Amino acid sequence: MRGAVVFHGLSAVERAHLRELTTLFLRRKALSGALGLEVTEEMALAVAAQACLPVLELGLDYYDGWVEVVVYPGAFRVEREVVDEAGVVSRLEQSLSGESWLQGPVILSWDDVASDLAQPHPGRNVVIHEFAHKLDMLNGEANGMPPLHSDMVRRRWTEAFSRAYEHLQQRLEHHHHPDIDPYAATSPAEFFSVVSEYFFTDPRRLKQHLPAVYEQLALFYRQDPVRRFGDEQI
Repeated sequence: MRGAVVFHGLSAVERAHLRELTTLFLRRKALSGALGLEVTEEMALAVAAQACLPVLELGLDYYDGWVEVVVYPGAFRVEREVVDEAGVVSRLEQSLSGESWLQGPVILSWDDVASDLAQPHPGRNVVIHEFAHKLDMLNGEANGMPPLHSDMVRRRWTEAFSRAYEHLQQRLEHHHHPDIDPYAATSPAEFFSVVSEYFFTDPRRLKQHLPAVYEQLALFYRQDPVRRFGDEQI
């Protein structure tokens, strides 16, 4: 985990602080395995360290209000009721790598967590994605608008995210290659979580293609991963 891309460029002080937050996270949260999975100390540390990276400069109070992380061996299946435009209700079965519940647990697939560390893919990190949802939900729902700091301007956030979200949807509608994972176009909540993944795992790409979004995320997370990554090829 020491060499994982997601932790690239952290200073000695930042790494020490991350270790402190990770230790505190493991004291506050219960990590449990599903379907017979035994969550080892190494697995718990891997989840906790990645979960703490987004709140490195915010503090663990941002994760208050819930206590459990459930880890499945692999992707898990869920059923959802879907209502179409005609009002017809149907049941949809999905296979997920992660899920976050309002005031409930974060659910993760260990196969995906381990893959993100061993063979990182720029723009993808299931732990950061789901914990970004938790931050988004601090306002009471997942809508792509986490509670902004007092020195941030709500209008600037709204303009940056709305324009980028609409631009992505337009590119997909016209069958153009998207600049980021098209899953971000699913909803404003998914857009926020996906760009948070890019912010921490492929910040240069995010800043190049969505500079206004990057700027707002840097203000919100109070971090600048592009500065940390520097000019090195990773």
